[in-house]
Amino acid sequence: MTANAPEATAVEVVDLAVTPLRELNGRLHELARDGAGPRHWRVVNPNGAHAVACGLDAELEVEIEGHVGYYCAGMNKLATVRVHGNAGPGLAENIMSGRVLVDGSASQYAGATGRGGLIVVQGDASSRCGISMKGVDIVVRGSVGHMSAFMAQRGRLVVCGDAGEALGDSLYEAHLYVAGEVAGLGADCVEKPMRDEHVEELRGLLADAGVDDVDPASFRRYGSARQLYTFKVDNAAAY
Repeated sequence: MTANAPEATAVEVVDLAVTPLRELNGRLHELARDGAGPRHWRVVNPNGAHAVACGLDAELEVEIEGHVGYYCAGMNKLATVRVHGNAGPGLAENIMSGRVLVDGSASQYAGATGRGGLIVVQGDASSRCGISMKGVDIVVRGSVGHMSAFMAQRGRLVVCGDAGEALGDSLYEAHLYVAGEVAGLGADCVEKPMRDEHVEELRGLLADAGVDDVDPASFRRYGSARQLYTFKVDNAAAY
């Protein structure tokens, strides 16, 4: 056990100014295959590179010092990825589990099709945040753009700021919580009562995301009216 201690606790530093991104991702992927190697990684000089720390499948901690481009931490499984900067489109797309944390803001369709895990954005998220989410939890400290949670099926989207037009358009059974103003609701999305169980659900989610300065009772809850996707026999001739 003593011999393995330095490997388990050391931080592996990779400089993308000199190391190819393919090499970095390849080394991270190897950890899922054989399990041997550093568990804590620090990536410097990302300079807006795309697909940084993409496709991880091991219990790792990856800290990225700077801004990233498209699809950072896409398809994440088990790992914790933290971006000390802003993230481009497709952050944590199709995340399965683990955590993806962004100290800045995120561009379009953050968390798209996510099936599990937690995404926390300290700044704002752009349009289509949580589009087609299927179980992921997303907490945005700032505001989100239009068409957020479009066709969201499962999971929870928490917005501590405002939401743009067409929030929850064609929504299924995801839970949406917004503390600020909503510019407009999408088709079949309606405001629903904020009962005690929802306050408690939200309180736990905010605590898990490290957001301890927002009152969960100040949020409003939105969900599906269940009119778009429900078959009604009286309308059978129209289908």
